[in-house]
Amino acid sequence: MKLTRPPARQAPETIIALIDVLVFLLVFFRLIGRMDATAPFEVTPPLALTGADMPAGGMTLSVGESGEMAVDGAPTAEPLVPLLDGLAQNPETLVRINAHHAAELRHILPLIAELEAAGAKDVALVVTPASP
Repeated sequence: MKLTRPPARQAPETIIALIDVLVFLLVFFRLIGRMDATAPFEVTPPLALTGADMPAGGMTLSVGESGEMAVDGAPTAEPLVPLLDGLAQNPETLVRINAHHAAELRHILPLIAELEAAGAKDVALVVTPASP
């Protein structure tokens, strides 16, 4: 009886070397890559004042969740008309924007831009501090 040896199996290719190269490439690109766009000049974000009382006087613009608006508690379809009239009489008038937390920015940002173009000196965004 003649016994034959089974053919020798080839060693499987090691993928360990490829994994090492991949990790080195990831670390390399992570170190040299820029994660966010940086300004070419110094930018200091504004500080939020929480717990401070709002200054008295001025006008309050309320923006609801679906974009409905009211000026000093009176609902209006054209909120900028009374605001711009008030600013024309006194450009130092403080304008407070009290927006619902779920209101979309597309309802708020155009108002701020128009108030700025009309010469508003102070626009305050009313916020609720986070619970501790």
